[in-house]
Amino acid sequence: MAIAIPTLHDGHVTLRPIRVRDDRALDRSLMENRSWLRTWEATNPHAPMSFDTRSSIRGLLAHSRTGSGLPFLVEYEGRLAGQLNVSSITWGSLSSGTIGYWVGQEFAGKSITPTAVALATDYCFGQLGLHRMEICIRPENAPSLRVVEKLGFRYEGLRRRYIHINGDWRDHFCFALVAEEVRQGVLTRWQSGLVSPGAARVTPTDLAAAAHPLAVSDR
Repeated sequence: MAIAIPTLHDGHVTLRPIRVRDDRALDRSLMENRSWLRTWEATNPHAPMSFDTRSSIRGLLAHSRTGSGLPFLVEYEGRLAGQLNVSSITWGSLSSGTIGYWVGQEFAGKSITPTAVALATDYCFGQLGLHRMEICIRPENAPSLRVVEKLGFRYEGLRRRYIHINGDWRDHFCFALVAEEVRQGVLTRWQSGLVSPGAARVTPTDLAAAAHPLAVSDR
């Protein structure tokens, strides 16, 4: 089932469908933000560390045609600010998706990311009929942890050596929402100041565990 990729707006923030012809502008932004993003970049442990932006966009669009992905560019005041991708979309009895994103360094601190995440989540719940949305974040990624805190994503647990990032398997904290928790919408709840404090709070046990990443010899 192919998914139509919408254009979503709130204030100065726009989510729009990614296009193959965005490759040059996207590649330029990625290069300009190389040092800012490298720490958080997913890598393939079975392939050389190289990246082809055009091929990546084609892959994202292929996932949208099979109903398993929803790839967006993030714009701020009409300028390319980053990307947001809803991936691993599963239908039927699970009806869930996972959100990943990045924004360029010059756009940090403008509430772009929480706005984009809220827009995408509301669309997935309200229009696509998904039931659960998940975000997994490295324990060291303080800006992303603030995003889920602002939006009230609920903390669900520590996933050991979960995703290959920047050359190694990294621990991640998992956060999620289900549709019943945000009947008024994620964006409205946040902008109205109705997010319950503490939903995204990581447990002391998991904080302590994440401070000591699981080594290969520990398995």
